[in-house]
Amino acid sequence: MQHKRKNVKEKDSFKSATVFLKKFFEFEESKPLTALIALFIGSSIISPHFLTWYNQRILLLQMAPLAMLALGEAAVILMGSIDLSPGSVMALSGTVAAIALVYWHMPVGVAVVVGMLTGALCGLINGLLVTKAKIPSFVATLAILVAGRGMVLIITGGTPVVGLKPFTFLTSDIAFLPSMVWIAILATIFTFFLLRLTKIGREVYAIGGNEDAARYSGVNADLTKVIIFTMAGVLYAISGLMMNARLEVAYPWTGWGYELDAIAAAVLGGVQLTGGVGSTLGSVIGAYILTLITNILILLGVNPYYQWVVKGAILAIAATVLTRGLRYVK
Repeated sequence: MQHKRKNVKEKDSFKSATVFLKKFFEFEESKPLTALIALFIGSSIISPHFLTWYNQRILLLQMAPLAMLALGEAAVILMGSIDLSPGSVMALSGTVAAIALVYWHMPVGVAVVVGMLTGALCGLINGLLVTKAKIPSFVATLAILVAGRGMVLIITGGTPVVGLKPFTFLTSDIAFLPSMVWIAILATIFTFFLLRLTKIGREVYAIGGNEDAARYSGVNADLTKVIIFTMAGVLYAISGLMMNARLEVAYPWTGWGYELDAIAAAVLGGVQLTGGVGSTLGSVIGAYILTLITNILILLGVNPYYQWVVKGAILAIAATVLTRGLRYVK
């Protein structure tokens, strides 16, 4: 009798676990989250230094700026567009904020606002080029990538802006975590609920799914695109401010190539390049995965040049698995 009861309990436990796993994998973020957990466990096994608090704090500080870029990039991709300007907007915004602090002698709070307004302006220009000038997003944002980097070099003369100690309030700890990590968490929550629970969020997914159908349904696609591109610009600017805090210097080449990491993070997080599928939460998981991979390769003493090869291979595999039915990028 007891043996039968034991078998019944084991069957019920197995059934409950099966139901839980089935429901878990119904979530869009389940695949990247599973990959992250596996990588985290594997990294803790192969390197004794990985789980130390010092290393985890460094990992979070490295992840936060990329997470902000990934959030903006994911929102744009969900509309079926693409943004190649994150790295340049990040650098330009951070540089303008640094100049406002050091050369214009503005309070750090005002300098932060100036930097964010710079990012918003870049995003607004992106949106207007796409909607009013009818330039494909790939070309429009490529123009801002080049022009933005050029602006950084012009206003700095190619030399770093030093003396950014006041920005380190972003790296100071609040409740055991650096301030910039809390900012990244709040930004993730904000963008997730914005795109999931608001009208503009539903419009973003509708445009990404079928822009023509969305327009026929009464969606003001142009306004939505301008708003999302502008929001993305602000997120990129915050990333630039975080880099100012981490480095205490605004380098002209800060963010070089980061647009590729932002796209990679979005794809790794399950955002499809066709638009309309994925979430910003997944993109942050993707950003953490990319940062974790770089971190463990450094701990293992792998040549930095090989890190690009590893990232490229992982992105290719993820794209194969996650971007089903790829049609085109608008």
